Amino acid sequence: MKTAVDAFIERNRLLEQGQTVLIAVSGGPDSMALLHYFKTIREPWGLSLIAASVDHGLRGAASIEDLTFVKEICKKWNIDFVGTSVDVPAYKKQYNLNTQEAARILRYPFFQEQMNKKRAAIRALGHHGDDQAETMMMRLVRGTTPGGLTGIPVTRDFAGGKIIRPFLEVTKEEILAYCKEHHIHPREDHSNKDTKYTRNYFRHKILPLMKAENPKLNEHLWKLSQDLKEDEEYLQQQAEQLLEKVAVFEKDKKNISFSVSEFNTFPIALQRRAFHLILNYLYDGNSEDFSYIHEQQFFDFLTRDIANGKLDWPGGLWLQRNYGKITFHFNSSYKPASYRSELGIGDTYRLPDGSELSVKLTTCTKKEDKYTLTCDMTHVELPLIVRTRRPGDRMTWKGLNGSRKIKDIFIDQKVPKEARDSWPILTDRNGKILWLVGLKKSTACSGETSGEVLEVNYSQPKEDR
Repeated sequence: MKTAVDAFIERNRLLEQGQTVLIAVSGGPDSMALLHYFKTIREPWGLSLIAASVDHGLRGAASIEDLTFVKEICKKWNIDFVGTSVDVPAYKKQYNLNTQEAARILRYPFFQEQMNKKRAAIRALGHHGDDQAETMMMRLVRGTTPGGLTGIPVTRDFAGGKIIRPFLEVTKEEILAYCKEHHIHPREDHSNKDTKYTRNYFRHKILPLMKAENPKLNEHLWKLSQDLKEDEEYLQQQAEQLLEKVAVFEKDKKNISFSVSEFNTFPIALQRRAFHLILNYLYDGNSEDFSYIHEQQFFDFLTRDIANGKLDWPGGLWLQRNYGKITFHFNSSYKPASYRSELGIGDTYRLPDGSELSVKLTTCTKKEDKYTLTCDMTHVELPLIVRTRRPGDRMTWKGLNGSRKIKDIFIDQKVPKEARDSWPILTDRNGKILWLVGLKKSTACSGETSGEVLEVNYSQPKEDR
């Protein structure tokens, strides 16, 4: 086994000369074999070794005995030891978590602290090929993305250094044989045989049946995970470039928006990964509350022929569509950005939702439709201004006695509240409102023409026309 692990470390460049390695040790066969293995390579690599052990408080005195056992072995093997105890049962009950999740949350701060305190570059874990197979099959049954089938990563960043898993290509059987060969007598955790835990059920019930059908199951799943990993890395890079091109990030990536028409120009494979990348940004990589159902909702939202809509998602996240724009935001923090821009003859201004306003000079007869404003040049002062609403905005139009607040017009026209703050208003240089775009036109443009006519065209995003 040692030869295989040596080659695995070299091939994946998991270690460098002279590093400090923090080894997670529970006292079981996997971690004890890992600790012994690092003892054998300590001198050739010039490594400083530290064994770190956590008593999760799950098995009473037996848990404390595990900690003491590891400490004594470390003394015998001349390896530094650090240990701690945490109360998983109490934390699990307080926050309504499952055992594995509560244990993971409680032990991580300890390992982070020790990595920083000991200036360790590496945290080594004893996950092996059977763990990889179990993880992949559990995710497949539960429902996952292609990225989820990459399984347990060989390495990842952690606490300013990285986590490595040197045993991912060896089997549990090989690890047990290694322990026997080197006279290692690990502690036994009887809870590992309890099939009420999902992983144990797969380990003792499902995987043996599959290995009976194909003894090379681990090897094949490992090859699949690595192929998928390489594919995913490339596609993730492409998805990141997609978002760089089309997405607008606000408030430390907690508000993210993009144009539907631009997003839809990319292949569905990149759209899907961009969607999950957005969730990772919003939830700092912890988006476990989302499933393929939310992905389906997103793509339905993306392709439906609707102008406005909203979805309420886990953790206070809202997915909102306003015309040709989709925005992800947390409800308490979202407010559309205001804008103001000057428009001269020949100019085009692109609005945040992907629609456009363009200005030209014409001598054609005035045309009247929802998306065009025509006005005699003698009735306006250039440049035109396109902006969002302001408190007290009022306008008048043909047939109205007096003027009305823009706020009241929005209410009469049943414009959604979330769309009102970004709705385009066109004024002249003096602030006179000429057009509440798509809704009302001012009487300022209703006089006789002198021949030169200013024409302003509003074009919606293609999918909403």
